Amino acid sequence: MPTPPPILPIGTAVVVLVDVRGGNGRAAHPKGTAGVVVSAPADMEHAYRVRFPGGDEASLKRREIEVLKHYHASAYGVDPLSRDDLRRFVIYRCIVGSRAYGLDHGESDIDRRGIYLPPAAMHWSIFGVPEQIESTETEECYWELQKFLGLALKANPNVLEALYTPLVEFETPLSAELRGMRSVFLTRLVYQTFNGYAMSQFRKLEQDLRTKGTIKWKHAMHLIRLLLAGIRALESGELPVRVEDEHRASLVALRDGVMPWEDADRWRLDLHERFERAFERTRLPERPDYERVNGFLVRARRSMVESPST
Repeated sequence: MPTPPPILPIGTAVVVLVDVRGGNGRAAHPKGTAGVVVSAPADMEHAYRVRFPGGDEASLKRREIEVLKHYHASAYGVDPLSRDDLRRFVIYRCIVGSRAYGLDHGESDIDRRGIYLPPAAMHWSIFGVPEQIESTETEECYWELQKFLGLALKANPNVLEALYTPLVEFETPLSAELRGMRSVFLTRLVYQTFNGYAMSQFRKLEQDLRTKGTIKWKHAMHLIRLLLAGIRALESGELPVRVEDEHRASLVALRDGVMPWEDADRWRLDLHERFERAFERTRLPERPDYERVNGFLVRARRSMVESPST
């Protein structure tokens, strides 16, 4: 299953790209209205909840909204992505998803993630830089360094897996240094983010089962895998990306729809209990080392002050 582009976090200012209809079928908010994301889905197939200035909310898919900052940049008549090939400034590229987990098959895509560090002049310009650049055609997504670090400090599963994947295609000395200090991002927050993500997504899977009579089994497999990884992180202080041999056959059976939903749900509940016990016993710190991460970011920024932007 292709790893989806990163989900927009709660609090992101967005602009709607379609007319938002009210209960009477009339346009309650025209195209171009600004709002704020108040609820984010666990995957790209479900909708965001966007709150408008009047306090009302609407459910919108990712293709129906744009990040306000990006929308403003396009209003200048200049698309920063076409003006400057930001991929020139990629400092880290890795493979995540099924291939990194060791759960790939002949039709599995290659999902690439990474980090880019643009010159200071781009940050200072009127256009700014996007927090992430992505291509659905090539299954690539790169986070701007500060955005990446912010997500890592919050124990975002996608970002942590990008740091711990065994499949690294390209890195600079700077990103190698970052990977060398990756343990500073593993904190007790792993319990909240990994466990919470799995609980939210399983509720959506159950809803799909009730309303559609079926689910996407690959999603269920990846969520069980996420719980297994989170438990090991709390127990060992390392985040395993490649699935351990003892779980591989069961996860493949779940992916292929061979495992009954009832068995999958029992497995999930057992893992939630194990996760809680691991959380009670873990030696991981309460908080990440913000000072060390901030120092790294400042040095990275300084290294790009004199770098040309074109």
